[in-house]
Amino acid sequence: MSGDEPYAGHDPAAVLLLSIAGIITVLGLVTYGVVLLVRARAERTTGAAFKATATLAWAAAIGMYTWGILHLFFFNETDQAQACNAAIGKRQLSGYVATFIPLHFGCRTKGGRIVEAIIPEYINPAVTALGACAVILTGFAIRKYQEAKK
Repeated sequence: MSGDEPYAGHDPAAVLLLSIAGIITVLGLVTYGVVLLVRARAERTTGAAFKATATLAWAAAIGMYTWGILHLFFFNETDQAQACNAAIGKRQLSGYVATFIPLHFGCRTKGGRIVEAIIPEYINPAVTALGACAVILTGFAIRKYQEAKK
């Protein structure tokens, strides 16, 4: 955001593309994860179980991020201004602070304070925790499959 555009939010095209991509990805990963769980039950190996749970953890992390993006998708510029005015007061708003990583839509006050108005506070911690779980489970799955090949 440049100095002459203090009220610039997230790019609507990027929000639309991330929403669509997130929904499709989550649906695909959940389907694949359930198939892997069924196979893991038949195989009864820890490697297969780790692979299935890692896939579902990735689906959960991406799903939580997409849930945050969908909050942006359904808020137009007027809704954003109203949310900021409700959070900090009409006369205090001096601009927006918007980022995709971490997912954030803040309202800047004239005093320089930034208050989150649209994205729920639980989104970024949940995405971080679920992403960490997904990375750890993926590491375990890779390790188990490498051990099985030896």
